[in-house]
Amino acid sequence: MPDKELRVDLSDEVIVITGGGGVLCGAMARALAQCGAAVAIVDIDESAAEKLSTEIKADGAHSIAAPANVMEREELKHAASLTQEALGAPTALINGAGGNKAEATTGPDMEFFDLPADAARWVFDLNFIGTFLPSQVFGKSMVESGRGSIVNISSMNALCPLTKIPAYSAAKAAVSNFTQWLAVHMSREYDNKVRVNAIAPGFFLTEQNRFLLTDEHSGELTPRGATIVDHTPMARFGDPEDLIGTLLWLLSDSAAFVHGITVPVDGGFSAFSGV
Repeated sequence: MPDKELRVDLSDEVIVITGGGGVLCGAMARALAQCGAAVAIVDIDESAAEKLSTEIKADGAHSIAAPANVMEREELKHAASLTQEALGAPTALINGAGGNKAEATTGPDMEFFDLPADAARWVFDLNFIGTFLPSQVFGKSMVESGRGSIVNISSMNALCPLTKIPAYSAAKAAVSNFTQWLAVHMSREYDNKVRVNAIAPGFFLTEQNRFLLTDEHSGELTPRGATIVDHTPMARFGDPEDLIGTLLWLLSDSAAFVHGITVPVDGGFSAFSGV
């Protein structure tokens, strides 16, 4: 990533990022550390969290791995304790844990009418409850310390649901709605101590969606992947680094009056009618 993109000084920040072991949030964690932040990597995959934390520390920044399932309050409370002890009180939270699963996806072998409720529930809970619970656990700490910023990771699916992924689309719509609700709640109840916003990525290749967008054998785009690129005016999938500028802005003092919004980062997808 070019140095000119990393001009925000986060040296006084302790930032918790859930799903930090993944592709998108891993890039975010590295960028935040390059800006001076101490970063707590919260991920259900302990080895992925440890690997990234080790890499960040090798570059001279402060980081810990705080393994936790974002759908389990007690695990999150333990992660919060680890963060407090090692890095100090969190000043920002990025709710990045989320994703879809094949079992909650409609297709030739799975009609909507047969979609398993437990698979849909798991996807919804991962994305929504996995945002709700960390906001409770880490948000309370921010309120108590008198400052903070929460950035949720929504999706363009929240604005216009895609075919095949009903639970994921509904859950991300809930994340965007919750972003607005929590922003109002924080300001009305806690005197503007914590700002809350969201980023809605367009289409980025991740481990969760790769099976839908590329052929696992050839690596070529599937018809669905090709359609997405055709309907993205910039004619490509996003790179993880494409999210960094918006994230840094939302965390910085430049966004001090930005509250309760969801920012699309989608290469123009939401602006294109298809004609």
